[in-house]
Amino acid sequence: MKYSNLYRFILSMILLMCLSFNTRAQAQSHHKTQKKRRYDYPAHNKVTNGSVTVEGKKIEYKAVAGTIPLFNSNRDTTAHIFFTAYIKKGVKNESKRPVTFLYNGGPGSSTMWLHMGAFGPVRVNAEDTVHTSGAPYQLENNNYSLLDASDLVFIDAPGTGFSRLTKKGKSDNFYGVDQDAKAFANFITRFLTQFNRWNSPKYLFGESYGTTRNAVLSNVLTTQKSVDLNGVIMLSQILNFGNSIDGPSSDPGNYMPYVLALPTYAATAWYHHKLPNRPDSLKPFLQKVKNFAMGDYSDALSKGSELSKSEKNSIAEKLHQYTGLSVHYLKKANLRVTGGEFEKTLLSNSDETTGRLDTRFQGPTINPLSERAHYDPQSADISSTYITLWNQYVRNTLDYGKHMKYRPTYYKIHWDFDHHGQIGMNVMPDLAHAMKYNPKMKVMVNGGYFDLATPFYEGKYEMHHLPIPQKLEKNISYHYYKSGHMVYVHPASLHKLHDNVAAFIEKTDNVQK
Repeated sequence: MKYSNLYRFILSMILLMCLSFNTRAQAQSHHKTQKKRRYDYPAHNKVTNGSVTVEGKKIEYKAVAGTIPLFNSNRDTTAHIFFTAYIKKGVKNESKRPVTFLYNGGPGSSTMWLHMGAFGPVRVNAEDTVHTSGAPYQLENNNYSLLDASDLVFIDAPGTGFSRLTKKGKSDNFYGVDQDAKAFANFITRFLTQFNRWNSPKYLFGESYGTTRNAVLSNVLTTQKSVDLNGVIMLSQILNFGNSIDGPSSDPGNYMPYVLALPTYAATAWYHHKLPNRPDSLKPFLQKVKNFAMGDYSDALSKGSELSKSEKNSIAEKLHQYTGLSVHYLKKANLRVTGGEFEKTLLSNSDETTGRLDTRFQGPTINPLSERAHYDPQSADISSTYITLWNQYVRNTLDYGKHMKYRPTYYKIHWDFDHHGQIGMNVMPDLAHAMKYNPKMKVMVNGGYFDLATPFYEGKYEMHHLPIPQKLEKNISYHYYKSGHMVYVHPASLHKLHDNVAAFIEKTDNVQK
């Protein structure tokens, strides 16, 4: 009897221990599952409804926030690409309504900037050219949303926003010029299928590196996916990275970045009243500067060490008249001033630095003894507002990503700039090939006069040097604004940008009115 009781006691303890272990295991498993699921994607795209008033007209729309998976050749999921689509309600034949795919650049930037600043139904209410006051920030109805002209699909590049690679997705297959374009082409064709939009007029809208993507992507879509585009819209263009004013001093002998940036230097000095003889009107002044840049200035730089002392003095004096920089400084710089040096130097007497993305902005100089700018006052002034309001909007209004981390930017990547084995990355041939393959495709170029990230004249120069027949030049149109890289941060410029893009779409959508 004694052994029987002892046996039952031991058995009871073993059962209790097993139950306890099983409970803990279940709890740990549940905790791990919960932890894992925190960043899982919602099972379905989230659909909400809303309205926006655009230039006095109310538009009802359906908003779809979600992801589209991409696959490798083995049908393994390699990435989930996050998008937000705005689709106008009450359209008789939705499949023929224009659809525009929009994205920012970087490479490594999400598309919340275009979404919340330019063409989404709501817009960040931020003060222009000054640091916006602290939270709480405000959203407002976007009077210049592009929903009146087209349905909109805002796309976050792989790794940015809510877009993520899977375990089967290798970074080498996404983070590069050609890899990126392939991923976007696959996303777009899958979107066209999923939303029955194959017969819609189709447009690409890229900003900054997004214009680089436009060139390669338009070629891939046209020649490999049989997707003829109605239009390609460039905002703050860069196709040939050898033209960048960010670091031309590391490429001796290439003087074109200095030539192409000079009109922006002049516009900036005009804006900040730093010119010795400031004209009243900007555009005629810039035409004189462009003539000088492509003429005497270009000739002088092409001579290198053969430039005479008297010629150097003459060019320095002219540059002083057009940039506001001192003759002494210009001669010391050998007539070659990079973007960062200009930003740091123009307002140095007041210990201020101009913006890079938008030189209308200015902020305290980080280091008065430095050679170049250490930060961008425009980014410092607006980033917090955009990021805060987007995080609120996507979760509270679009009902998406409540337990997920949104990456406004994602630069922890090695970007492969190799493109067809080029020494310097230049996608002008890609755009030219797409235009020749589809001679009906139109291209619209938009730029800001105060942009030193991608100077406006650089974009125009590139377009005029595309290897295309003369007859295709008529397919390209140009529009410029008294704003910077992110043209839309300036409300008056956003108004003009909207009207110009809407007119471009209406003219090229091929839909019978």
